[in-house]
Amino acid sequence: MAFSATPLPLSQSPSHLPLHTHSTNPKIPTIRYRLSRLCQEGQLHLARQLFDALPRPSTVLWNTIIIGLVCNNFPDEALLFYSNMKSSSPQVKCDSYTYSSVLKACADTRNLVVGKAVHAHFLRCLMNPSRIVYNSLLNMYSMCSSTTPDGKMVSGYSRCDLVRKVFDTMRKRTVVAWNTLIAWYVRTERYAEAVKQFSMMMKIGIKPSPVSFVNVFPAFSSLGDFKNANVVHGMLVKLGSEYVNDLYVVSSAIFMYAELGCLEFAKKVFDNCLERNTEVWNTMISAFVQNNFSLEGIQLFFQAVESEDAAIDEVTLLSAISAASHLQKFELAEQLHAFVIKNVAVTQVCVMNALIAMYSRCNSIDTSFKIFDNMPEKDVVSWNTMISAFVQNGLNDEALMLFYEMKKQDLMVDSVTVTALLSAASDLRNPDIGKQTHGYLLRNGIQFEGMDSYLIDMYAKSGLIEAAQNVFEKSFSHERDQATWNSMMSGYTQNGLVDQAFLILRQMLDQKVMPNVVTLASILPACNPSGYIDWGKQLHGFSIRNDLDQNVFVATALIDMYSKSGSIAHAENVFSKANEKSIVTYSTMILGYGQHGMGESALFMFHRMQKSGIQPDAVTLVAVLSACSYAGLVDEGLQIFESMRTVYNIQPSTEHFCCVADMLGRAGRVDKAYEFVIGLGEKGNVMEIWGSLLAACRIHKQFELGKLVAKKLLEMEKINGKTGYHVLLSNIYAEERNWENVDIVRKQMRERGLKKETGSSWIEIAGYMNHFASKDRKHPQSDQIYSMLEELLMEMKHAGYRPLSTSYLGGFLEPDE
Repeated sequence: MAFSATPLPLSQSPSHLPLHTHSTNPKIPTIRYRLSRLCQEGQLHLARQLFDALPRPSTVLWNTIIIGLVCNNFPDEALLFYSNMKSSSPQVKCDSYTYSSVLKACADTRNLVVGKAVHAHFLRCLMNPSRIVYNSLLNMYSMCSSTTPDGKMVSGYSRCDLVRKVFDTMRKRTVVAWNTLIAWYVRTERYAEAVKQFSMMMKIGIKPSPVSFVNVFPAFSSLGDFKNANVVHGMLVKLGSEYVNDLYVVSSAIFMYAELGCLEFAKKVFDNCLERNTEVWNTMISAFVQNNFSLEGIQLFFQAVESEDAAIDEVTLLSAISAASHLQKFELAEQLHAFVIKNVAVTQVCVMNALIAMYSRCNSIDTSFKIFDNMPEKDVVSWNTMISAFVQNGLNDEALMLFYEMKKQDLMVDSVTVTALLSAASDLRNPDIGKQTHGYLLRNGIQFEGMDSYLIDMYAKSGLIEAAQNVFEKSFSHERDQATWNSMMSGYTQNGLVDQAFLILRQMLDQKVMPNVVTLASILPACNPSGYIDWGKQLHGFSIRNDLDQNVFVATALIDMYSKSGSIAHAENVFSKANEKSIVTYSTMILGYGQHGMGESALFMFHRMQKSGIQPDAVTLVAVLSACSYAGLVDEGLQIFESMRTVYNIQPSTEHFCCVADMLGRAGRVDKAYEFVIGLGEKGNVMEIWGSLLAACRIHKQFELGKLVAKKLLEMEKINGKTGYHVLLSNIYAEERNWENVDIVRKQMRERGLKKETGSSWIEIAGYMNHFASKDRKHPQSDQIYSMLEELLMEMKHAGYRPLSTSYLGGFLEPDE
């Protein structure tokens, strides 16, 4: 048998597994001494050769080899050697060290079947098993009953708690046994019971060891029990420097306080530590990053680099790279990348994957792909990271191409891959990609948490709301999680099916599923287009009662809902009370001001946002330019537009060009608007920009220019089924009383099967939503409504009002419009 493991230092071996004892005559080493030395040095093949040459090896020598195999991480070989020992000479008897070592091997391999057999062996063969054996037995059942060899949790421990049974049968329980029991309860997520056992151990007078605190600290953090966590940590401090300066204890205490969100206490433990190893540095850096103090995490990383007691490893690098990703600072990302290249001889795949994600978050997707493309070795995570990076940066086609390349490599597709594909299909609004991905899931029997919500979201965004509904209905109502309910609700809202969205909300409440911030952010937009302002107010009240209104997404959705419903004062009130304001919150408030013609307020909010340290993005600039357009603040708007590249480093897009053209046109500067659009060249060849210009020509009666603009529009690709620009052109001809050209435009519309969209309005009265459209007779009180309209028309005529006859739309509208 050949072995090639790194030798385990003797100091790290369990105290009950001694490898050798000192010979009384160092000049003539004993066989046991030589065997233990060879095992300690990792030369197990030589140890085995020496052992096999012995005619009748004793129990001690058998134990030496078994212990050597366990300490050198060859537990399977240790179990095989134990089997050989049992089948050897009858004179060879197993003792406590044999069983203790073999049980350790069973624990390492998570081999519960063999562990139970060894348990039966020592019950039959040992009259009085020692505490060492029982401690090892306890550890074996703890490890084998909670996790599989690959680290996955095992369910079903509560049906037959073997660890507790063994513990209860022990006559004398040392702190080692108590530590194992506490660790067992933590590992099986019974945190309150772990704390209870720790307290009981203290009550019966057993002094805790440093390991006791290492084991119980995770229980306090998982329970969120800061008060008792602080009490137990204070108890540790009173026990003296042996406990306080134990590096495992320090690392565990930092992690506990970080999980509780108490970074001040975590940093205090770190600062008071006399010595720090790499694990302590890593834990503190990770604590900062996980609590969104990324800048502090990076600063501590640089301190670790300069420190003599920290050896930077891949865990340190992963924490630092994660911090740089959160900060989204490209220069910092480059510095970290350079550090990795200079200081790491062979970069681990996991570090390279983190670098890909970091550059992606820093909007440098090209650099991400260069790293990916140059990686000598790629795992599934590498491909998933790059595919997800493409999707997150809006490069969905590139993500799909990379997926096809991944399939050519015969790599296993997992839930992360599928999630990225579904996101790409959602963004592309491509039902074919989504259906293919769904089919792949069904054919391969792939199931993962949140799968239904991803599928519903994909189908809804692709316009296949019935397919989304089928996925939703196939899942049992009592098994649906919040994400599934929220996705279906959001899907109905996005597709304009407002009543169905509120119906889903009612069903969700009937199933006792509590709405969360995502629920509110999904349903509040449904209140906007349909005038359900009262429902929106009820949802607002619900958010206040359940402490959800301060969430930045809920607050933003409320501002948007109130703004679009005409209640700008309510929107301002929500904004002022919001503790956290993101760039989206500010942009929504600016847009709301613009929609209400409050340009000065929009500009004030725009400057206030920058003073708060938030820089505008492309969406914010669209909002403020629109506000300037509505309010006639042309000079201010043009100044902001000119500063996009120089001040904000943002390249103008079609939306910004359209805002400027509309701004100039609304203010009567139609010629300037035309010059601006012409000056854009190819960038200006967009229907929306020229349509905005055509509307300005009509409003300000620039008929000749309007004809040029209309000609340009008609040369462009026609909008599917929409007649907005044709109607504008016909209105321009009608206002000139050029009825011949009006007929030509009308004929073109008929030939192409185009039709003007019917406008509609609505109002809620006594909980009933009343919808109205031109020449609509579907309302149950339509007779009374038209009778009232005739009375109003007569009163208008008596008052001297006359209808505007310049628009010639008679032939354009269908009878039901």
